Amino acid sequence: MKSVIIKTPATTANLGPGFDCLGIALDLWNELKVTEGDFSIEIEGEGVNQIPLDSRNLIVTGLEAVFNYIGKKPKKYSYICNNKIPFSRGLGSSSAAIVSGLLAGSVLSGANLDKETLVNLASEIEGHPDNVAPAIYGGFTIGLKEQNKWIIDEVSISKEVNAILFIPNFYIDTHQSRSNLPENISRSDVIYNIARVALLINSFNKQSFNLLNIATKDKIHQPYRSGNIPGYQSIVKGAIKGGANGVYISGSGPTIVAITRGKEVTVRYEMAEAARLSQVEGESIIVPISDTGAFIDSYE
Repeated sequence: MKSVIIKTPATTANLGPGFDCLGIALDLWNELKVTEGDFSIEIEGEGVNQIPLDSRNLIVTGLEAVFNYIGKKPKKYSYICNNKIPFSRGLGSSSAAIVSGLLAGSVLSGANLDKETLVNLASEIEGHPDNVAPAIYGGFTIGLKEQNKWIIDEVSISKEVNAILFIPNFYIDTHQSRSNLPENISRSDVIYNIARVALLINSFNKQSFNLLNIATKDKIHQPYRSGNIPGYQSIVKGAIKGGANGVYISGSGPTIVAITRGKEVTVRYEMAEAARLSQVEGESIIVPISDTGAFIDSYE
C-alpha cells in the first residue's frame, strides 16, 4: 500500500472512579492520511500550531512502533491530519494520534495486526489503556495489565446513552496534572473507588442509571484535578439539575462529561449556563457514543 486514510474517535476516560482503566469511544473523529513520499506533517483543525510537526508527533511514534514490532525499517511518509478532537482537553487526542499511527503502520507495512496486538502496542506507548482501548475497539472498555500483557474487556452500553461535553477554552497538561496526584492512597479511599467502579459497570450492564451519580464519584484523582477547572462544581450541579445521570472529569480535564439517556438538550443548556454564570468560556456539545473504533476509510 502507498497511501491510507484512517479515522479514529475521541475517547472519554476514567468515568470517575475508573482511573486509568475505564474508557468510552465518542462519535467525534480525527482523520489521518498517510502517503509514501518525502516526510512532512500538515495539521488542519484542532491542535494547529501546538502539535509537533516532526518525529516527536505521536502519529509517527505509532507508525514506527509497528515497523519496529515486525522488524522492518519504515519508509518515508507524509502525514495530513484533519483533527476534530479538541487538543489537550481530556478527550483522548494523544491516544487518537497513537492509534491512528499504529493502524496506518499496520496497513502500510502489510502486517495487518489484530486489535489485541494494536492495543498492546498502544498501551505500552501511552502507559495505560483507558483511552487507547476504546479508540481501537469502540464502545465502553475495561483495560488492565496482567503478566506484561494488556487485557481488554468490553462493557455493554445502550445506544440511547449520550455524552454531554462542556469543553473549556483552556488546556491542561496531562503529565503536569498527573504529577499533582498523591503517591499514596488510604485503604478507605481504595474501598470507596472499588465500590463505585462495580456500581458503575453494573449500572451500564443493567441499563439502570439511577445510581450513576453516585457511581461516577471518586477519591483518587477528581478531588485533586477539579480545583484546576474554574466553575467545576457549578457546572456539575447544572448538569444534575438538567437531568444528567452522572457527571465526571474526562481524563485529566478540563472537559466535564455528563452521561445522559434523555434530556440531552436541557443538560447541555444547564451546563453552558452554569459555565456562563461562572465566567468560564467554553463549548457545550452533545456527542453520541461510538460503538466503532478506529477504522481504515480507504487505501491505495
